[in-house]
Amino acid sequence: MIASKTIKLSLFLCMLFLLFNSTYAQTGKINGTVKNEKGEPVEAASVQLSGTNKGALTNKAGVFSLQASPGDLLLISYIGYDTLRVKATASLNLVLHPSSSTLNDVVVIGYGTLRKKEVTGAIATVTAKDFQQGSITTPEQLIAGKVAGVSVTSNGGSPGAGSVIRIRGGASLNASNDPLIVIDGVPLSGNNIYGTSNPLSLVNPNDIESFTILKDAASTAIYGSRASNGVIIITTKKGLSGKPVFNFSTQLSVSTLAKEADVMSAGQFRAYVDSLGTGSFDNVHTYKSLLGNSNTDWQKEIYQSALSTDNNLSITGAFNNIPYRISVGYLNQDGILKTDNLQRVSAGISLSPRLLNNHLKIELNLKGAINHSRFANQGAIGNAAYFDPTQPIHAASPYGDYFEWANVDPNTNAVTLNKLAPRNPVAMLDLYHNLSDVQRSYGNISLDYSFPFLPQLHANINLGYDVAKGSGTVDVPTYAAQNFLDSGQHNRYSNSISNSVGEFYLNYNKTIQSIKSNINATAGYGYYNNLSTNYNYPFVRANGNIAPGSTPPVPFDKPENTLISYYGRLIYTYNARYILAASIRTDGSSRFSPSTRWGYFPSAAFTWRINQEGFLQNSKALSDLKLRLSYGVTGNQDGIYDYPYLAVYSSSDNSSKVQFGNTFYNMGTPSAYDAGIKWEQTASSNAGLDWGFFGNRLTGSVDVYYKKTKDLLNTIPIPAGSNFSSTILTNVGNLENKGVELVFNAIPVQNKHVSWSLSFNAAYNTNTITNLTATKDPSYPGTLTGNGVIQINSVGYNANAFYVYHQEYNKAGKPIEGVYEDVNGDGIINQNDLYRYKSPFPKFIFGFSTQFTFNRWSISTVLRANAGNYMYNGLATGALQANILNPLGYLANTLTDVLYTNFKFGQQQSDYYVQNASFLKMDNIGVAYDAGNIFHNKARLRISANCQNVFTVTKYTGLDPEIYGGIDNSLYPRPRIYVLGLNIQF
Repeated sequence: MIASKTIKLSLFLCMLFLLFNSTYAQTGKINGTVKNEKGEPVEAASVQLSGTNKGALTNKAGVFSLQASPGDLLLISYIGYDTLRVKATASLNLVLHPSSSTLNDVVVIGYGTLRKKEVTGAIATVTAKDFQQGSITTPEQLIAGKVAGVSVTSNGGSPGAGSVIRIRGGASLNASNDPLIVIDGVPLSGNNIYGTSNPLSLVNPNDIESFTILKDAASTAIYGSRASNGVIIITTKKGLSGKPVFNFSTQLSVSTLAKEADVMSAGQFRAYVDSLGTGSFDNVHTYKSLLGNSNTDWQKEIYQSALSTDNNLSITGAFNNIPYRISVGYLNQDGILKTDNLQRVSAGISLSPRLLNNHLKIELNLKGAINHSRFANQGAIGNAAYFDPTQPIHAASPYGDYFEWANVDPNTNAVTLNKLAPRNPVAMLDLYHNLSDVQRSYGNISLDYSFPFLPQLHANINLGYDVAKGSGTVDVPTYAAQNFLDSGQHNRYSNSISNSVGEFYLNYNKTIQSIKSNINATAGYGYYNNLSTNYNYPFVRANGNIAPGSTPPVPFDKPENTLISYYGRLIYTYNARYILAASIRTDGSSRFSPSTRWGYFPSAAFTWRINQEGFLQNSKALSDLKLRLSYGVTGNQDGIYDYPYLAVYSSSDNSSKVQFGNTFYNMGTPSAYDAGIKWEQTASSNAGLDWGFFGNRLTGSVDVYYKKTKDLLNTIPIPAGSNFSSTILTNVGNLENKGVELVFNAIPVQNKHVSWSLSFNAAYNTNTITNLTATKDPSYPGTLTGNGVIQINSVGYNANAFYVYHQEYNKAGKPIEGVYEDVNGDGIINQNDLYRYKSPFPKFIFGFSTQFTFNRWSISTVLRANAGNYMYNGLATGALQANILNPLGYLANTLTDVLYTNFKFGQQQSDYYVQNASFLKMDNIGVAYDAGNIFHNKARLRISANCQNVFTVTKYTGLDPEIYGGIDNSLYPRPRIYVLGLNIQF
């Protein structure tokens, strides 16, 4: 199906490319006037021919003239007004309307907007023109490498895979470190939706206009309890005044495997087994006798070159002076792991009517998506590295005629599956059917009313929702080895979420010329309710029988939490150069007891626009110079379970019952609780300097920050008998983050034919745990994290530091098996010799973007780098002789590292496996051609080609050095993607 679409699309592209040269129209002069909503001429409004460098400015009378062709698309923009898109005619009379969020000059902040030059906090904005290009299926991928101090690490290469987003490192140990994401005024709860690996995969990136990232407490404190990890405000595309404009974009992409795990080939494997002699696993048969006659590259058998297509159509315009945007999208993405697929159908509508003589502004945004997925069994990835390469894919067997490790009774010929041997990777994919359907809709209606008798006063109400339903089935036949002992499976899963938002605030914005002052005051109320319904099902075998004891005691669970907020903010500006801002928010969460429910989160900031001082106002070189200082407190309550302050009893499963008379009852098990548990709180200080030179052709900023989180929500051990568990979630501990961020932007060349822009950002961040116990206890080693063995949180060290033995090496530089340094010098090697080593988190992150345009051609690239991060190569810990020649009667492949170390047995806690994972990646390189007007001036065509995941430079020996958390067990490989794109506007 996709192949036929590919051929048709390729022929269509070729036809368009051949036709465009013969379809240009003669160029003429277009004349027009531009006025504002009051009928006043707008001077210095920009009138630009879309997709070109051609443009003009209006004069004092609002008049302009421009060389263009009838039907060309013109973009008319002015600071503080919505951009107008119209098709050119010989004479134009145009009206611009004020905008609440003009992206070129206005920054969207919490509950309002500010002009960029008046921003008091550490805020970054990324608009559509700066997004990552290519095959982008989830929103967060658009800003990877684009913002200083913001890291976006994908969770792998599966279709629609999510990402870990961190802003200035993590502020917590046990609670969530994810930033708050707000889409068109609707905060996303982060609730898990069954049937999707990433809730953001139900958001179409093509609908997004901009990201605003709030990084310091001065900008985030207005969001209070949810803002310790920063805030990302996503603004979607809206309707624009003018005639309807249709925009159709389509992409065809091919994903390929960029790198394989370095395992032994069949030849290497045979030679290695032969070199180990004729040992026996059962005193009868030798290991050599287990070798097969095939040469199977299992990684090539499970991976494929995957085709994907992404199509989007939008209509933008105004109907009866009501701007609208309607969009639909269809994504069909195959994964490079066979049987993996994601299909998404999305739709959206945005209406922006203005009523009552523009006193009432309404924003209605509705978005929805339906995902249909088939999830591949990702266990095949690890098994492809371990499965014997001398065995065939298929063989006569009771397991669907796939080769599996089994024992045959010589007398009865009965076949018994080897329970602990790895399973055939191809069979794991072919015989596993995990199908899901997920529906999600979110949206809001915002009404902003300015009072006629006091136009500086606005009342705003925002009502929003986020609802979703996910369900799916997992089918594995009875004969499949992967579920053979369970007689296969025919299981199901489903849940739903229903989140609601209600906000109301008043804003007063008044300029008092007599005292050279501006007052901008906001006060509001917020209500946020998050409800999930998670259904519980028994384990059902492939034949439909329910496994004994698997019926859940309750059919569903309905976790729910509510947040109520009151907030206020005051921004005072004097003489357009001194700005003072202060905010306060108080949040009450149902997660905490009435005595600790309310948290208070203040902030204060000062900005000095130095370039407005008399001694700099006449500077021709300096266009901007601004000092920013801020301090604030934010909170955190996400990432923990609901109601940890209550004494909760959990019903046992059916394997634990108590008998009363002739009836067996499920037992109620008490959970540990802390009646006084409360908010985490993060106090943050920030100092920043923004600058611009030569008409802002050269801009940049530097920020220095310090964050301290106290009352960490931390799980700690407690004395036996003091509660209902040996551990408890409580408020214990402090964590510090400090860092520096640098941004540099430049436009070295900009003229009629050539333009070149570049952007560089760098960030340094380090964190230190300063306390983990209620009372000082120097003997307390810390809390084990990661896989429960290899990482630890300890006072005086980075979070999740590796907890390992110091490996000793021979004169040739090779590790000596089982020999470690006696770190404490007591003559005994034991757990007291484990030490904290390196960090999984980078100390430095870098991003670089550049675009060069020559006439109609443009080329762009994005590079990212991390430095100072280390990775535990968990896959390499299996490179052991004991795993290859398994005493349980099978052979297993492994990484070629075993040829170097010659390890016989496991050395999992050796620091040998903790490797430098610093890297440089070229995320994207692309070329685009603006073909201009086609079809007799009825449309414009743009063709692009991109390559993603171009190369990686690193010392790390594993598959990929970029895995959040620093433990590499078996990552779904990130593919290299080749993309051909086409955009038609008419």
